[in-house]
Amino acid sequence: MVDRSNASPSQKRPFRVLGVQQIAVGALDKSALRGLWIDLLGLEPRGTYKSERENVDEDIAVAGRGPFSVEVDLMQPLNPEAKPKVHEPSLNHIGLWIDDLPAAVAWLESNGVRFTPGGIRKGASGFDVCFIHPKGDAAHPRSGEGVLIELVQAPAEVIVAFDSFATAAKLGATP
Repeated sequence: MVDRSNASPSQKRPFRVLGVQQIAVGALDKSALRGLWIDLLGLEPRGTYKSERENVDEDIAVAGRGPFSVEVDLMQPLNPEAKPKVHEPSLNHIGLWIDDLPAAVAWLESNGVRFTPGGIRKGASGFDVCFIHPKGDAAHPRSGEGVLIELVQAPAEVIVAFDSFATAAKLGATP
């Protein structure tokens, strides 16, 4: 076990985490997830995504509006025996809006963060994404500490909304 309690970044962080972009939940059959998140809680269905490579069939729902909305991805595996097992654990991953994804990946890698294979690529919602691995290894001891974390390139409207909100908050006003 590597002690990271006193670890500090080697240089100034060249990116910002702007907020939660998504949470992804999985089950062997996503119909029960739809029943909860869409039918009972009232989230708005936004689309679907299917990928053999990622072993996923998902429905995308949204909570909230505009640049501060959050996706809830309702996932089931195409093949329950194949990997990745999008239904294990049930809370599969969280996604974070990042204002400069390439800079974030380069900086995090230089600070020992382990990423999943695949690098930066287009995600289900069309944004560039990459994933921090839930477990570190000898070469990359830093990780999601048991949680799969998706880093998502924020589009311009999310960055502008975040900056407007942050500026208004500093001034004590409501945006």
